[in-house]
Amino acid sequence: MKIKEIHIYSHILPVLNGPYLIASSRVSSLDSTLVKIVADNGLVGWGESCPVGPTYQPHHAAGARAALEAMAQGLIGANPLRPVALRRTMDGLLNGHQYAKAAVDIAAYDLMGKHFGVRVADLLGGAVTERVPSYYASGVGEPDEVARIAAERAAEGYPRLQVKVGGRPVEIDIAVVRKVWERVGGRMRLAVDGNRSLTTGDTLRLSRECPEIPFILEQPCNTLEEIKAIRHQLHHAVYLDENGIDLSTVLRAIGEGLCDGFGMKVTRIGGLQQMATFRDICEARSMPHTCDDAWGGDIIAAACTHVGATVLPRLNEGVWLAQPYIQGHYDPENGIAIEGGHIRLPEGAGLGVVPEEGRFGPPVASFG
Repeated sequence: MKIKEIHIYSHILPVLNGPYLIASSRVSSLDSTLVKIVADNGLVGWGESCPVGPTYQPHHAAGARAALEAMAQGLIGANPLRPVALRRTMDGLLNGHQYAKAAVDIAAYDLMGKHFGVRVADLLGGAVTERVPSYYASGVGEPDEVARIAAERAAEGYPRLQVKVGGRPVEIDIAVVRKVWERVGGRMRLAVDGNRSLTTGDTLRLSRECPEIPFILEQPCNTLEEIKAIRHQLHHAVYLDENGIDLSTVLRAIGEGLCDGFGMKVTRIGGLQQMATFRDICEARSMPHTCDDAWGGDIIAAACTHVGATVLPRLNEGVWLAQPYIQGHYDPENGIAIEGGHIRLPEGAGLGVVPEEGRFGPPVASFG
């Protein structure tokens, strides 16, 4: 099998009840980039990458499409059934830009699954559950409002809540964490996510003033060096998110004892092939982690769910989806949704979702 055509699309995803607030971003709509790969036997695979605006990480929508256009012609004729070779081909065509390459990788796995008549989870080693745990991220908010959201999500069956903090006086963040704990107690696991926004001093204060509350601190500070400086003064476990930019950094963080787990994005690490390697590294060192992404529709949601289904359950911190913030689905029949705080693993071959292509409009670029 060879890649015959590559088509690139731009699709706007309005944020329901927006804007969505994190310390570094305020977003009312997201620009998602979709990739359609057509093989010489007629099979089609879909991929997606959707950064949360241009300030969350050094990723942005126009950059994803520019990177894909720089690589696409060089990928015509490549074999999508060989994911490692495909990654190396992309690396030979363009340095970096893993978040763009991930869309091609995801589309290739979708093609592989359809070619062999199996689900992507099977290609990634095999599902250990058909009901993948999810988690909910509150967004930055006031104490009573975030506590209300926490209670509602606990009642729905979410096993984990991520409380967004930062971008304001730390006293408010401390009040939020305490109010949430009052409302949900031990009914949910808690992560307090600073999205790189907290100073080392504020991080220490947050941890020291809430010693009785069993949360994990997710990416509190901007750099690995800041986290390393205060790591052993904290009362809480630390997970890396935005700093986990590649497998080399993951190996460094584990080897130097800089963290206790990870929040990992499929597109940040470069796609499903790299994500599966990350999963295995974490299993070897008993490091809990998420399998999610920054944003996106059914395609990226399906990719995250498939790899999340293969994670050792005791290390699985869940799959976050943007689905609660999005109106409708790319695939009206098989769209990915969270029910009771969990996600049903798609049943069809490949990703198990087949988007209605017409909703994306004409491609912004085509090759082949």
